[in-house]
Amino acid sequence: MKPDPGASRHIVLFAFDGVELLDVAGPLEAFATASALLGGAAPGYTVEIAAERPGLLRTASGLAIAATRDFAAPGPLDTLLVAGGAAIEDCCARPGLLDTLRRQAGRARRLGAVCTGALLLAEAGLLDGRRAVTHWNWCERLARRYPKVTVDGAAIFVADGGVWTSAGVTAGIDLALAMIEDDFGAALALRTARELVMFLRRPGGQSQFGVAPPAPSGRDEAIRRVQQAIVEHPEADLSVEALARLAAMSPRNFARVFKRDTGVAPAQFVERSRLEHARRRLESGAAPVELVALACGFRSADVMRRVFLRYLQVGPGDYRERFGAWRGRPPAVSPHPATSTEEELQ
Repeated sequence: MKPDPGASRHIVLFAFDGVELLDVAGPLEAFATASALLGGAAPGYTVEIAAERPGLLRTASGLAIAATRDFAAPGPLDTLLVAGGAAIEDCCARPGLLDTLRRQAGRARRLGAVCTGALLLAEAGLLDGRRAVTHWNWCERLARRYPKVTVDGAAIFVADGGVWTSAGVTAGIDLALAMIEDDFGAALALRTARELVMFLRRPGGQSQFGVAPPAPSGRDEAIRRVQQAIVEHPEADLSVEALARLAAMSPRNFARVFKRDTGVAPAQFVERSRLEHARRRLESGAAPVELVALACGFRSADVMRRVFLRYLQVGPGDYRERFGAWRGRPPAVSPHPATSTEEELQ
């Protein structure tokens, strides 16, 4: 269902004490910028911050924001967004709030959540049978608690029908830009992204921001010893045969016991360990990518590149540009941070 093209798109953003400030301010700024760029050529967005009790809300960073709308009250509503923050856990435990959320979601044309706001939607049953995403550090929790939800932990945002969810914090701006594109077209979304000095479509997924290095976790002492050797010496011969010798097992038995104890095959643990070593070297040093690959146990830079693309959706060179140490030089980024030109989008 599309809104009346002559009507303002009224967005209600639910917030609470302890909300993440950028989960609120980021999307709000994107919608306000798009409205300003329309310049009266078409009705833009009207945004209200709603809460269970209107008034001042203390954000997680300590700054206070004003909620002017009672979340349970009737009123104009096109898009309903739920902001996130660690305090979302308290919201999930309030049955009355969940009932209000279900009722208001039923009135909205479009429903969305920023960051951990997805957990409140899931608790209300509004993500059942849908794909969704949240902050990378909460994806496992979302998947474990709500098995009816298909969690896409690598995505920056997911739109499944009329329900939209985003990854953490600044990804709420990516979500808002996608909504602007859906409402008014790609050209306005691109102009909004440029005003905000943002990518219209951010390269790669959120997995490039996550930090989850493998750690020794096997129950068997021999397996923990092998895992420790992998983590400490990624450049060594880490074939199944070599690791089996270290564990004093046959290769077949070693592979079986390793998978049983850790949940992953030896080769996958080795690959993840080498990836994390390479990430740290790229973040902190200036050695050529080829030398980083060899120092971390990859057979070649091309092999390392394929691993980076598979896990992080970006290559080693791009990863260094985004996360490498500053070292007194500006990053090599286009002054117009968008992946498409206005001409291509028209």
